[in-house]
Amino acid sequence: MVDDINEVLRKAPLFETLDEEDTAALRSSVNEVRLGRGQTLFNEGDEGDRLYVILNGKVKLTRTAVDGRENLLGVLGPGEMFGELSLFDPRPRTASAVAVTDSVLAGLGHDDLRPFLSSRPQVSLQLLKSLAERLRRTNDVMADLVFTDVPGRVAKALLELAEKFGKEGDDGLHVHHDLTQEELAQLVGASRETVNKALAEFALRGWLRIEAKAVVLLDVERMRRRAR
Repeated sequence: MVDDINEVLRKAPLFETLDEEDTAALRSSVNEVRLGRGQTLFNEGDEGDRLYVILNGKVKLTRTAVDGRENLLGVLGPGEMFGELSLFDPRPRTASAVAVTDSVLAGLGHDDLRPFLSSRPQVSLQLLKSLAERLRRTNDVMADLVFTDVPGRVAKALLELAEKFGKEGDDGLHVHHDLTQEELAQLVGASRETVNKALAEFALRGWLRIEAKAVVLLDVERMRRRAR
């Protein structure tokens, strides 16, 4: 792995508290996984035997209802980790992981990781902190579905995507989320038509500009107010 990839890996909760010796020891067990756009890494219900850190690209986590409807739980980017739940609870995967773009991942098997954690409790605590943050976010999402209207949820989702993938430009904050309109609707738990209406309203007000699988946020403060 090249140096910039190593830097991305160090941002993951699993690695950020380690010294160089421990980091080198753990990285020796890491396998690189490459996914093409739209390729599935694992499906909901599969046995989980490893966790992953995204080195490059974007990966979405989804769940599917009995009637076939899909719920997009989140979109993850470089430095973010997923799949660690099965390390502590070795039951089938609770979500599917699919590459939104061409992606490179670092995979680490649980059999390699468990002996490492047994002698380094601070790393286990860091992983538990990561899981707690995810649970907190899940609670926030549930509250938003009950108390926040669709335009508010759309504004909040775009702001969260901007935190991960946004890049400042001369004309605003460019957010290349790489999601289709349907995927964006799944992310906020609403119909595509309702989400498109909210986006059109924001554009009419001059708060953003809509581009292909991206938006340019022109008035971030207004968007923050609408997300509350």
